[in-house]
Amino acid sequence: MKMGNRRIALLSALALCLTITTGTVAKAADSIPTVKIMVGGLNKQIYLPAKLSEILGNFKKYGVNVELSDEPAGVDAETAMLSGQVDLVLGFYDHNIDLQTKGKSTIDVATLLQAPGEVELCRTDLKDKIKSVADWKGGINAGVTGLGSSTNFLTKALAAHAGVPLTDVHSLAVGAGNTFVAAMQQKAIDCGMTTEPTISRVLSTGIGYVLVDMRYGNLTHAALGGPYVATCVYGTRAWVSANSATVQKVVNAFYDTMQFIRTHTALQIAQQMPVDYYSAIGIDAYAKALDDEKSMYNPSGRMVPGAPANILKVLTRGNGYSKSVVDAVNLNNTFTNAYVQAAVSQVARTNAELAAKKKK
Repeated sequence: MKMGNRRIALLSALALCLTITTGTVAKAADSIPTVKIMVGGLNKQIYLPAKLSEILGNFKKYGVNVELSDEPAGVDAETAMLSGQVDLVLGFYDHNIDLQTKGKSTIDVATLLQAPGEVELCRTDLKDKIKSVADWKGGINAGVTGLGSSTNFLTKALAAHAGVPLTDVHSLAVGAGNTFVAAMQQKAIDCGMTTEPTISRVLSTGIGYVLVDMRYGNLTHAALGGPYVATCVYGTRAWVSANSATVQKVVNAFYDTMQFIRTHTALQIAQQMPVDYYSAIGIDAYAKALDDEKSMYNPSGRMVPGAPANILKVLTRGNGYSKSVVDAVNLNNTFTNAYVQAAVSQVARTNAELAAKKKK
């Protein structure tokens, strides 16, 4: 073979190898699924597992590329999911029940909070006037994250439970953080439902006081008559069914993160979070608030027994579902424990394998 032909042959072989290698890399990249997850307020402590999972590298660890997006109100995240803009939502479980009453089929695949983590705050200048939810009779401007949001569900449920006509509760969408604080300062709302770190901010500035606390299990039972799970990972049943393997990877990542929350102190967790998540109140206040309500997290990821039935009762009180609508609800279709049950062994195996590699 002449030298020129040899060079051509060598270059062709190299090109072929490069093509095969490039193709292999491309296929490997393509094999990592991308999932879009919208969160109803990324910087809220009730949704902390989302950003923490990203920071800890747990999504990549279990072979899934997750794109997190932020939406102040859970109802808007729900709308984005139903329209196909995102694949999954990190929002309150109660949406799954409410959507079923509207003919929509969604499912909770991992339940991350066993209490709402919500607090009903009222303006300090109304402390002598509003001593309980029953004092809302006659009319009140109630702040919620968004109309149709879980805070709106819960606000109306509290009113109904206290015998306050729902027509006396005027819900105003004020979001959380700066917009919630401004609404209180400007007296646009009398009371409002929010979460940490907004709670600590309101209390530390003295502009509001706690009327109803639902950050802990016992207080939630007292306020709502039973267990009320909150943050969960959910999507349409059609998408979840069609992407079961990918959903398992997402659940594995969240399950691993919940174990991190369980085994680390509030300060250690806070130190992982972006500075802008706690800059308004400082990391110490942020960590204290997290430590105070850490029991709201649900390390097992499983549905709390009795919660779906109680939540249906609460939603019925607040939304006035008819008997026929309530009778038609199939609670078993609103959640599954299958993914978190599988995650227990899969996460343990993955962590054991990684630990073994480090020892070598």
